[in-house]
Amino acid sequence: MTNTPTELPRIARIWRGRTTRERADEYEAYNYEVGIKPLIQKALGVQCLRDDRETETEFVTISYWESVEAMSRFAGTDPTRIHHLPRDPEFLLEQPERVQILTVRTSHGNTGGSLSDTSNSA
Repeated sequence: MTNTPTELPRIARIWRGRTTRERADEYEAYNYEVGIKPLIQKALGVQCLRDDRETETEFVTISYWESVEAMSRFAGTDPTRIHHLPRDPEFLLEQPERVQILTVRTSHGNTGGSLSDTSNSA
């Protein structure tokens, strides 16, 4: 899929998962290679967030789509269904059952931001 500047994100698909603090760096690298890279190729945009707590780390991935139909072409007929990565049971404290799907109503200012923008690589 080639993203053009005229495509605006209308849908946000939000996945959350938690791992132990000790395995957070390892999971983050694994998740990026196996889960995020394919998502980058299909979604209009992807944000990865991380919350390090005392004993656990929560990861949040937000992907942006022009429509539910476009998202369904990637996620399947039920776009709220999670397709777990092969090693998720090894890392995650529990297997999330669903993602959250929200309609993007407004966006103001620089809502992007990344330490390593991969949008020009692929």
